[in-house]
Amino acid sequence: MRVFETDEARAKSAEHKRGKELRSLADKISEYARGVHQRYPSGNVVVSVRDLVEQLGKRPDAVAKALNLLLREQKVQQAPLRGYWKLHV
Repeated sequence: MRVFETDEARAKSAEHKRGKELRSLADKISEYARGVHQRYPSGNVVVSVRDLVEQLGKRPDAVAKALNLLLREQKVQQAPLRGYWKLHV
């Protein structure tokens, strides 16, 4: 059926898929934050993009986009140290 799709429909489908992947990665970052917080309940969860790349096996640009999505949702904030993020649990 994809053969009969218009270019516009294909582009919309690809954008929808990227959005779902971004949402999934953002959810994984939130799950990671909850897991770390359960192990260390007394402190804040602060991670770098590099830590998340290694932990989740994703590209740095994808992790950065997911963190920006979480920032808009006020689930993270940038830490004073460049490249680090405080994850709200």
